[in-house]
Amino acid sequence: MFSLTNLLRPHILSLTPYSSARDEYTGKEGIFLDANENPLGSTTTQGAYNRYPDPHQGAIKHRLAPIKGVRAEQIFLGNGSDEPIDLLVRATCTPGGQDAMLIMPPTYGMYEVAAAVNDVTIIKVPLTPDFQVDTDAVVAAITDTTKLIWLCSPNNPSGNLLQADAIRTILEAADHSLVIVDEAYIDFASTPSWTAELDNYPNLVVLQTFSKAWGLAALRLGMCFASEELIGVLNKIKPPYNISAPTQALALDALMHEEEKNKMVAQIMAERQHLTEELKSLPIVEGIHPSDANFLLVQFADAKATFAYLIDQQVIVRDRSKVKLCDGCLRISVGTSAENEGLISVLRQMPNAPVPTNLPLGTGDEATRPELVSNA
Repeated sequence: MFSLTNLLRPHILSLTPYSSARDEYTGKEGIFLDANENPLGSTTTQGAYNRYPDPHQGAIKHRLAPIKGVRAEQIFLGNGSDEPIDLLVRATCTPGGQDAMLIMPPTYGMYEVAAAVNDVTIIKVPLTPDFQVDTDAVVAAITDTTKLIWLCSPNNPSGNLLQADAIRTILEAADHSLVIVDEAYIDFASTPSWTAELDNYPNLVVLQTFSKAWGLAALRLGMCFASEELIGVLNKIKPPYNISAPTQALALDALMHEEEKNKMVAQIMAERQHLTEELKSLPIVEGIHPSDANFLLVQFADAKATFAYLIDQQVIVRDRSKVKLCDGCLRISVGTSAENEGLISVLRQMPNAPVPTNLPLGTGDEATRPELVSNA
């Protein structure tokens, strides 16, 4: 039987969290002389930000809960999804390599980065060639020291949903591990979120984000859904004011416009279908992987040359050709109708001549290992 107490690092259980001024008094009115803030206001002309924000983002959680079909107490908000990823590792895995976490490459690279930062052993069980979970291999790889199991669904960089039966099998087999389903792209898929199963699986954690469907990538606001017990632990170990006041205000405003978000999602999904059809008509395209996200993983006859040519034409995509199972592939985000047409037009004009070599490319290939894939 799953026990969060047994999973946590022992000292986390007795840790005394930082008590902020806004923890001791949560009212809105009064003479505030408790937090050493500047009483005169802010130097910016864009608003007054001299007071600390709500450390637990209560207004957002109570507005978000009915939208997601969960209780406010089952929500943790982080600085992007990367914050809860790191906190989950720190809460459960003792540095030094005795604890482990399991990932299924190709997948989102921050899982492995968080493990490396915290000196945690990584177990890798690759996805199958059609980017699905090798369920038997995953179950066989789970040991007594496996604290976290990461599943990205829809997966990045392939874009497809992982099979629900596989996720359920892992949830039931890993009775002493947390199973995290990263749903950054779930709004673009046709299946329900795993948040509906939170009360059935105490070891289930679901990650989502405001960056994609809600169009708030610049805010860096991630959502984590889990048992009330685990959310309590994350609140215990997070920085006291991890979500800024401007971010909280803008997120609250966005949540008042859910219908607008749904319209954008529908438009992006329609553009995804149109872009797929247009790419299929190009002779340089050898295949397009099925997508439940807002991007396509596209196999080209010469991915390296195509990538360089697109950069030269100031059309920016991501080269995933060095990532496991993604040989010859570029990842292409679904843009506006005009942007998608621009991409297709440029690809139709791709010459056979060599492309320039003095392009403004970053150091991504040198800075990270090929299997580390960004959600951005």
